[in-house]
Amino acid sequence: ALSPDVVMDAAERASGRRASGICRPLTSYINRVFEVGLEDGGFLIAKFYRPGRWTRAALQDEQDFLLELAADEIPVVAPLADAAGRTLHEEGGIFFALFPRMGGRPCDEPRRDEWLQIGRLIGRIHQIGARKAAANRIVIDPRQSSQTHLEFLRGSGAIPREVADRYLEAAQKLLDRIAPLFDGVATQRLHGDLHRMNLLWRPGEGFCAIDFDDMGTGPAIQDLWMLLPDRLPAARPEFELLLEGYDTFAEYDDAQTRLIEPLRAMRYLHYAAWCARQKADGGRGLLTAEWGSADFWRRELADLQRQAQDIEDLA
Repeated sequence: ALSPDVVMDAAERASGRRASGICRPLTSYINRVFEVGLEDGGFLIAKFYRPGRWTRAALQDEQDFLLELAADEIPVVAPLADAAGRTLHEEGGIFFALFPRMGGRPCDEPRRDEWLQIGRLIGRIHQIGARKAAANRIVIDPRQSSQTHLEFLRGSGAIPREVADRYLEAAQKLLDRIAPLFDGVATQRLHGDLHRMNLLWRPGEGFCAIDFDDMGTGPAIQDLWMLLPDRLPAARPEFELLLEGYDTFAEYDDAQTRLIEPLRAMRYLHYAAWCARQKADGGRGLLTAEWGSADFWRRELADLQRQAQDIEDLA
């Protein structure tokens, strides 16, 4: 068990610094995260990764990406290395890493200049992301990440029998429909889950990208579309500002814009599988009391069907 003493001992060994006795748990839906006070002043953040979610190699890919970004002075929160240069540690069979404590406020409705700034930040991240591959991270593609999510749901028992066949059939049909749209699309390392809550505003510094847990390989548009305040027809001005900033550092392929609605459909599956994993792992997270009921899954099915029709209408 990750008691305060266990957490502080692990942080001391990994950092080479003495803990002050302060160890506060922080909110996290998947991992166990603690703020650890230090005798020499200041704090460290100790992040213990949920067992079974990632392999050591996958976590190292994420941390290596963060270190590359930080080395190029891109505002991210990179893990701290020990005296031997290691950033990934293990305690009682649980992988963990230490990070500096960094404050900031979540991204509100961006102004015009802030949309440009966010676009530049993503462009810089993608510029570094394109330099090498992440062999051990998820590939954001209907035939890979989304099919994995669907197979998990199929075998999880999370969907009540009376709606399971219809939901799984509709989801598979949708993935089969959108898969060819991803043929020949350029992919690279990216954040993977870049919505506004994963951007922090730091006064005097600007925006900082946080929480690379879903870092993977995919099309550049994956890190752009979730930031938009609405669907593309209603959010075209914001999208154009994002791209204006983005193109300062990376070249956006306009053909990827057609992937926004397919990626939204994939996001529905991603979230459904995420919730099912939370339930299977005993974590509540964002689950409501109604989650998992037949009525819940009927609404999920209706959402998938509407999204499938939206994709057809745009074809």
